[in-house]
Amino acid sequence: MSESVVATQSSGGHSKVSRVSEAVIRIAGNSQDGIQAIGGFLARLAGRSEQEVMTFMTIPSTISGGPSIFQVRIGSGEVLSAGDEADVLLAFYQHSYEGHLSSLRKGGIVLYDSDHVQPKPEWQGEYRHVGVPISSRTVEAIGGTAKDKGKNIFALGLVAKMFDLNVGKLEKLVSERFTGKDTSITQNALNAFHAGYSFQLDGLIETFRFVESQKRNNTQVVMNGNEAIGFGLIAAGVRFGAGYPITPWSDIMELLRRELPKYGGSFIQCEDEIASISMAIGASYAGGVAVTGSSGPGISLKTEALGWAIMAEMPLVVIDVQRGGPSTGMPTNVEQSDFNIACFGGHGDAPRVVVAPANVEDCFYTAIEAVNIARKYSTPVILLTDQAIATRIEAFEQPDLQRLTQNIAPDFAPVADHKPYDLAAPDGVTHHVPPGTRIASGVYPIVTGLEHDELGHPTGSPKMHQAMTDKRRKKLQALGRELPLPKVFGPSEGQVLLVGWGSTQGPIREAVEKARSQGEAMSALHLKYLNPLPEGLENIFAGFRHVFVVEMNDGGLYGHGQMAMLLRGRYCDPKIRGINKVDGLTWKVREILEATRAAVAKLGNGKA
Repeated sequence: MSESVVATQSSGGHSKVSRVSEAVIRIAGNSQDGIQAIGGFLARLAGRSEQEVMTFMTIPSTISGGPSIFQVRIGSGEVLSAGDEADVLLAFYQHSYEGHLSSLRKGGIVLYDSDHVQPKPEWQGEYRHVGVPISSRTVEAIGGTAKDKGKNIFALGLVAKMFDLNVGKLEKLVSERFTGKDTSITQNALNAFHAGYSFQLDGLIETFRFVESQKRNNTQVVMNGNEAIGFGLIAAGVRFGAGYPITPWSDIMELLRRELPKYGGSFIQCEDEIASISMAIGASYAGGVAVTGSSGPGISLKTEALGWAIMAEMPLVVIDVQRGGPSTGMPTNVEQSDFNIACFGGHGDAPRVVVAPANVEDCFYTAIEAVNIARKYSTPVILLTDQAIATRIEAFEQPDLQRLTQNIAPDFAPVADHKPYDLAAPDGVTHHVPPGTRIASGVYPIVTGLEHDELGHPTGSPKMHQAMTDKRRKKLQALGRELPLPKVFGPSEGQVLLVGWGSTQGPIREAVEKARSQGEAMSALHLKYLNPLPEGLENIFAGFRHVFVVEMNDGGLYGHGQMAMLLRGRYCDPKIRGINKVDGLTWKVREILEATRAAVAKLGNGKA
């Protein structure tokens, strides 16, 4: 927690109430305990209280479940990461206590279930220990009918008391969670919450209250990245999707399956990944922009059909929610190792657009942008997100839906003539007319997976294949010329430039802020458009002595990550190097700074 700014006498049993500007709370238990629910309640409460919030979670990949954590960082000012160290650790079991106490800052508070946790004497001097018989008190509160199944809600009450949280809003959130279920379930949950809130925390010498948010009077929405992508697609006018379940893409699929019918659309769960992308391509050919998605293993299966969509020049959005790989890998952990397959996967020369959102809010707007790029350039667009953004919760200003929402229903207005692959089109950009459109000339095009002429008829002409390959390349080059150059975070020249993409933006920026506060000449650059790249990046790189690309993928055979290899090849600049890790966890600010300083020191000693 930040320094207390005010200390006052409490009217309760605690000696003082300290005002804080932010707090990091880590909840550790088993996946069956509903710890994600506690974190979700806290995050959504923060959003409804006009505060900044960011979360981080790990869950086991096995059906039987296992140890899991949920970390939430709440702040009255800007929050860029989920936090390196926790201020409060809520531990349900001995393994939760012993495994996560190292994540707690020295002097932090460990709130533990004394029914299952025996504190270590050697740690009691380093951390403030507060024991509560959470399990037995929960059974007592709800009459024992559900054993300790509501202990997560009891613990939520403890945290609410500790931080003087808005009880009324939390009661509403709990009630909303159980909407549609038997009223006794809701009442049991509320009983557990109130029992936790009224429990006397004897070992706690102070409670905390957040200072007033800097974002007062703003209307915020609170959601995770997968939800933001789903709602962004709907706002963009997408009315058809097809997919196959896979973690962590499935949440988007389920949201679209639930929500699209409300707007006259539909989402189909297909028998496999190949059928999913093929059905989406067919829907796009019918005149709209359809969506499909998956994670790494499913993207591998979709690549042949993706090549067909590129060859046929179909507007399509493909979502890749990256996870640890290869193969089944680590399904519930984060990596950025699908960069290469997203940009280059498949056989033949098959250029496609790849964009990567930086945070949850950006997921919403990038989904809309992906649809618009697909329409404008009649090309597949891969929206490359990752497990960290997919599952983390953030609060952001409510979008102006009246301005953003668009109708992209097909236009069947008759045309005089039509060549869907007209080689004379400026920058190679052409479009299909929806099947069923009347063409006055009577000459109707066709679509196949073979190389084709301007009307889509198959051809084996070497000259035509070269011309069509040029056409498909030229329109992406035209897009590259239109893309905005990203702004440097910090001074435009200096000693070190940290380059990132995707979910690394927040930790990188926080690392830069910390380094600069300590007198280091460090800046950051975040890339959203991965393929094609915006023009002029080489001019930015020229202002720095060292350029490090911070990625969650392996350094590979040559010591550089996937994006770093592309940038080195594109700009022939040996000062571009990689800072990489593949432990399945998001970057901590401390890790970025330590790795950067070590790399600079190594280069200064002439060891690289």
